[in-house]
Amino acid sequence: MTVSRIDTTTHLLDFGQNLVGRLRVRVLGAAGHTIELRHAEVLEDGELGIRPLRLAAAHDTITLDGGPARIWEPKFTFHGFRYATVTGLDEIEEGDVVARVIHSDMRRTGWLETSNPDLNRLHENVRWGMRGNFLSIPTDCPQRDERLGWTGDVQVFAPTASFLYDSAGFLENWLTDVALEQLPDGTIPWFVPVIPGGPTWNPIRTGAVWGDVSVLTPWTLHERFGDLDVLRRQYDSGRAWVERMIAQSGPSRLWRDGHQLGDWLDPAAPPHDPADARTDRYLVAAAYFAFSTRRLADTARLLGLAADADRYARVADEARDAFRAEYVRPDGTLTSDAQTAYALAIRFGLLSAAEEEAAGHRLAALVREAGNRIATGFAGTPVISDALTATAHVDTAYDLILETECPSWLYTVRMGGTTIWERWDSMLPDGTINPGEMTSFNHFALGSVADWMHRVIGGLSPAAPGYRRIDWAPQPGGDLDHARLAFDSPYGLIEGSWERVADGIRYSLSVPTGVEGTIRLPGQDEVRIASGGRFDTVVAVPSAVAA
Repeated sequence: MTVSRIDTTTHLLDFGQNLVGRLRVRVLGAAGHTIELRHAEVLEDGELGIRPLRLAAAHDTITLDGGPARIWEPKFTFHGFRYATVTGLDEIEEGDVVARVIHSDMRRTGWLETSNPDLNRLHENVRWGMRGNFLSIPTDCPQRDERLGWTGDVQVFAPTASFLYDSAGFLENWLTDVALEQLPDGTIPWFVPVIPGGPTWNPIRTGAVWGDVSVLTPWTLHERFGDLDVLRRQYDSGRAWVERMIAQSGPSRLWRDGHQLGDWLDPAAPPHDPADARTDRYLVAAAYFAFSTRRLADTARLLGLAADADRYARVADEARDAFRAEYVRPDGTLTSDAQTAYALAIRFGLLSAAEEEAAGHRLAALVREAGNRIATGFAGTPVISDALTATAHVDTAYDLILETECPSWLYTVRMGGTTIWERWDSMLPDGTINPGEMTSFNHFALGSVADWMHRVIGGLSPAAPGYRRIDWAPQPGGDLDHARLAFDSPYGLIEGSWERVADGIRYSLSVPTGVEGTIRLPGQDEVRIASGGRFDTVVAVPSAVAA
């Protein structure tokens, strides 16, 4: 913490980290004397940037009773902040003011460290964003007058969350609330718990990406934690949501009407209309309909519900075919010639082999044409890196994540961000705050790229539920010289690393007793690793690549 004096009675505190919690203050003074605490995530022109807080006061007042020195801390509130002002203390000595970080009790399970300091800071920003927003419910942001459990945010971030922390209990508890708040027609509210609001967020309306949490997040928890019961408990909720989409799409199997947020917060969208993205919002809805229905079929098959599995697999096939007929041109390009459109089509398995190859080339070209700057929002960002990787464009995926100009992940790092922002340019290059009404500096959704970092840079993927079997397939790239990953699985610690050495790249992996896996290294044959085994090898690479 650094302290600077603003005037004779006010100090500005910088804790160096955007966090969620509250201040603990040592107080002493005459009866009736007041001490005021104000909080903000960023500074603007040297002062607390409070406009993004909207109606949230983030203002605590302590009125003293003249008693002896004591420690004061609020019990029934929390704030999102990096900076605070304290008015009413003549001096602030070490220990007089402490920022107390709070979040739901979760054990950390995942680590990733690379040779790139900016990339490491990005990974820490993702983790801090999760800590701050996993507080009782998974909130979209912790600082302003909102703090709502937006369903789409969790849906895209759950794979990342499941690596970083043992968040199974937290997320399963919240999914129970999702099912309880679900409407009789299968509609999943935009946020859970439901809080009455204006007509724009009327829960009777429904939207892709957000409602799909009822199908996709239970699947993630089963995959990552090995819990089949979560699929059983949430199955009726997921089925009701898919039936809602079936009714919405009708015989065409295309969702072409209703309120959709689409690729929310595409950086090209104007500040006043975050849903005005480059990708057709109904293309997004159609892609999610096909993908979630496929996942529900997979779920039904695991649960022994053969009739349901067959029905939903058939509907998923029909939805995929309808997507291709509506949105895929004969040359393999899409009607929305945008990064999110291609990434969803590739990642969700909606294309033929030839179409997927063409889509991958076009996606990589779009990334290059944009100067490796981000051109995706909430729908596209979680899938674009995987879509590039799956179509043999992993170098482009590295170019994308290592870009530092706005908009990009590392732009936020270079601008001093210590959590993930809601907008790619929540703070503009000149240091002013984005003029949009929604401008949070702690939103975890766009940090969903960390799941790709864990699986491609770190190399680790579950090959069986709960990491009973693993795939380890690191793909070195960019300017990285090394990467190290550790994951505390239900069976013990899995550790993998790679490092560029004089004669190639050294790869090392160890797995605990109870875990076995397959090792896939670039240009090499597959290798099996037995339960409790260790693996270490150096793979020679062409000098141009090694350099």
